[in-house]
Amino acid sequence: MELSERLLIDQFVRYVQVEKNGSKWTIDHYRKDVQQFAAFMSAAGIAEIKDVKHQDVRLFISELVDKKYARKSIARKLSALRTFGKFLMEEGHISENPFLHTHLPKQKTGLPTFLYEEEMEHWLLALPANKPLEKRDKAIIELLYATGMRVSECSMLALDQWDRVSETVRVFGKGRKERYVPVGKMAVSAVESYINEARPKLLRANDPTSHLFLNYRGGALSDRSIRKIVEKRLDEAAMQKKISPHAIRHSFATHLLNAGADLRAVQELLGHQSLKTTQVYTHVSKERLYAVYKGAHPRA
Repeated sequence: MELSERLLIDQFVRYVQVEKNGSKWTIDHYRKDVQQFAAFMSAAGIAEIKDVKHQDVRLFISELVDKKYARKSIARKLSALRTFGKFLMEEGHISENPFLHTHLPKQKTGLPTFLYEEEMEHWLLALPANKPLEKRDKAIIELLYATGMRVSECSMLALDQWDRVSETVRVFGKGRKERYVPVGKMAVSAVESYINEARPKLLRANDPTSHLFLNYRGGALSDRSIRKIVEKRLDEAAMQKKISPHAIRHSFATHLLNAGADLRAVQELLGHQSLKTTQVYTHVSKERLYAVYKGAHPRA
C-alpha cells in the first residue's frame, strides 16, 4: 500500500472509531482484518491499493476458505474491507470500492447451542462462591445468564452502569448503542456479594479502576479472560455438554421464548438491530416443543 501502510490503517481505525462509533472489539478486529489483506497484497505482488480488483478480493476470500476460516469470520473480514474501501473513497485514495462486488454464498443457518433450564440450574448451583475470584466468576456467569449480554459487553461494564436500586444494568452494545436490561434477584445477589466482599480485595489502592469486573491484579478483565473463566467453570462442573460462552446468551433467549416472552421484547433485551436475528431462537423453541411432544404424546 502507498502512503505508508501503517499510517493509512491508523487513519482508517480513527475513522471507524469516530465516524462509525465502533466498539473496541470492532476496532481491534477491523485493524487486524485490513492488516491481513495488506499482507495478502504484498504476497500477491499488488503494490498499491488502487490496483486492487474485485478478482483479487475473491482470491483473498478463497484463500480464507481454504484455510478453514469460519464463515462468520470471513463475513466480518469482508465487512471490514468494504468499510475500508468506503473510507479510501472518501479520502480520495481510490475512485471505486473493489470490495463491494464480492459476496459470500448464502449461509446455512444452524440452530444455536444452548443449555436447557435444568442444565443451567445445575451449573449455577454448582458454582463455588467463597474466595474473591470465585465470587467474581459466579457474579459474571449469573449476570450473563440474567441479562443475555454479550461477553464483550460484560467486559466493558463500569461500576456506575450497575444500579442496585432499580435492579438494572446499563449496557453499551454494538455501535455504542445503549440499553437498560433488568437483572433477576439471584444475579443481583451474586453481583452485590462480589461488589461488597470481593471487588475491594482485588482493587489496587494506588491505581483504582472504574471497571466492574477485575482480574487478580486489580485491572479490568478482558473479554478473552471472561471466556476462559466460563470455560473453566464449565469444566469444573463436569458438564457433559460442551458449549461456548456465547451459548449462555443463546440459553437466555431460548428460555425466555420457551416461557412465552414476546419476540420483540427479547430483541430489545439482546440488543439486536434486526428482528430476523432474534427469530432464530423461535426455531430452537419449536425444536424443544417437538421433542417434548414426541416424548410425551401417547401416539407421537
